[in-house]
Amino acid sequence: MDALNPELPPAAIDPAPRPPRVWKFWGTALWGVAIFGATFLGQVGVIIFFVMWHGEAVSIESITHVAASGLTISLSVVAGLPMVLLALWIAILPTRMRFSDYLGLHWTSWKNVIVGVIALAVLIGGWDVVSRAAGREVSPGFMGDVLKSAQAEGALWLLVVAFAGAAPIWEELFARGWLFRGWSESFLGPYGAILLSSIIWAVMHLQYDWFFLCEVLSIGLLFGYLRFRTGSTWLTIVLHGLNNLAATIQTWWLAGQ
Repeated sequence: MDALNPELPPAAIDPAPRPPRVWKFWGTALWGVAIFGATFLGQVGVIIFFVMWHGEAVSIESITHVAASGLTISLSVVAGLPMVLLALWIAILPTRMRFSDYLGLHWTSWKNVIVGVIALAVLIGGWDVVSRAAGREVSPGFMGDVLKSAQAEGALWLLVVAFAGAAPIWEELFARGWLFRGWSESFLGPYGAILLSSIIWAVMHLQYDWFFLCEVLSIGLLFGYLRFRTGSTWLTIVLHGLNNLAATIQTWWLAGQ
């Protein structure tokens, strides 16, 4: 009957709510595999849909053939975004934290944006100089092939949306949002989290050769540092989008030469 006694303070009746928590190293890693797996399934689902749409049997050959289409690649990249958002929401729900707080979805100052843009421009410019000095292509051949295919299929606008919009959002939410948040509060610390999340992000771009993978890794290290110093994943999303948009325009311009 004590629970019905109005003189008892509320704290004596209801237990204190559990404080929010952050997934540490292994929780972040295991959930990260699940999040990436959900993204992969969404993207492969789009490719398999197009294989069946063309009336072909699902096989490695048919998937490889369809996946070379700029339209298919664009739609598969876009399909990755809702899958990442859903998987992240499920993973963050047990932490009792707000989605935006967990992933660092807070805006930063325009000064930080300008510093980030300048730092990214200097970094990319340095890689372009090295690439030209080594007699290499400034843009990876993969990008040129995809752009030409998308242009031929009338899906150039969709390619831009996918590469400069959808991809930067879900990749940054995964790498600098999810992975960095959990690993930075583990034994790795912020700098260990920056390094490991950047390596994981670079591995996600195995369509490039070793040279461009090194460039991707360096960009990831820059984005990770900016995420750490500003606490804003929105900043890295914007910078990632600007970088992809510039790369798309550069590839389109070079392809027209």
